[in-house]
Amino acid sequence: MKKILIAAIIPLLFACSAKNADNELSKEDQLKKYKTEFSALKKKISALEKEIKSESNTDEAISVAVTEITNSKFEHFIQVTGNVEADKNITITPETNGNIISIDVIEGQKVKKGDVIGKLNTAQIQRSIDEVKTNLKLSTILFERQERLWNQKIGSEVEYLEAKANKEALESKRKALEAQKDMAIITAPFNGIIDEIHQKKGELAGPTIPFAQLVNIDQVYVEADIAETYLNYIKAGEKAELEFPAIDFRTNASIYRTSNIIDPGNRSFKVRVNLNNPGHKIKPNLISVLKIKDFEIDNAIVVPSIIVKKDFEGSYLYLAKKEGKNLVAKKTYIQISKTYNNLSLIESGIQLGDKIITEGYSQVVNGTLISTK
Repeated sequence: MKKILIAAIIPLLFACSAKNADNELSKEDQLKKYKTEFSALKKKISALEKEIKSESNTDEAISVAVTEITNSKFEHFIQVTGNVEADKNITITPETNGNIISIDVIEGQKVKKGDVIGKLNTAQIQRSIDEVKTNLKLSTILFERQERLWNQKIGSEVEYLEAKANKEALESKRKALEAQKDMAIITAPFNGIIDEIHQKKGELAGPTIPFAQLVNIDQVYVEADIAETYLNYIKAGEKAELEFPAIDFRTNASIYRTSNIIDPGNRSFKVRVNLNNPGHKIKPNLISVLKIKDFEIDNAIVVPSIIVKKDFEGSYLYLAKKEGKNLVAKKTYIQISKTYNNLSLIESGIQLGDKIITEGYSQVVNGTLISTK
């Protein structure tokens, strides 16, 4: 018991004597003394930490998974939203005015080029045609008689020419009226499907009034706007991946053309991709997502983007490095060139053969003792 009391009293005596000694020093000398003691204490702490690490058991190391860096292929795509269009998607209107006397098709019906879709009232035109035909018949008889007399050198040349001109004028008028009558018959300009009929029998139709919608979607195209910054990377003939989310459909096709004009409003240019559509699954005005490759490199250093962290100095990840007999996590700063699809293309900072920590990276800091799974 006495020994315990003595052991407890001795530090107090030293502390008291050190305090008395410090009191004898000036404040400036005391500050210098404390800084010297603090510096020596830091060195002792650092030495002890290293000894503890070297003497620690492997059970105390954090288990991580590592991957050795090898050459990989890296591809970068741009994604834009496009719209489906069809060249053969038109609104049919009559070429002349008139009441609709018949609609010869129904919505959804397939038609061929030249098939009659509807007819307008042509009674007035027909009366004019009949009148011209009657006058033409008389004019033809008069011309033929005048021609025979002229061939016999009877009569004047003026009378012959007047009869001929009158006959030809009536013939031209008849052809014009017949053409006008033909315009009252509405026909399909190409093979397709009657998608919608806008008017009803008995209504007045005319060149400015939509009559029916005719579509042919055997071939369609997707058109999209792409930022002008990609102008040097996207050319006609390159492959594009197309996705149609609404119908859960994907396909590949070549870029048909790129526009030669930059839209000053949104600083973009247009890209067109033609598609065959035999099953008519793709509809006009459907939304499509285009993926177009703008960068590719075969031999590259690529790491998962999820393992890359950032601080005030930049982007970094952890490498597994040997320090003596131990394996530790080493914080390593890197330069990233491009990122796509959760992969990052590394420009500098690491090299082939380095081992990166891909699992357990969130549990380590620089210098943490690790073991591999």
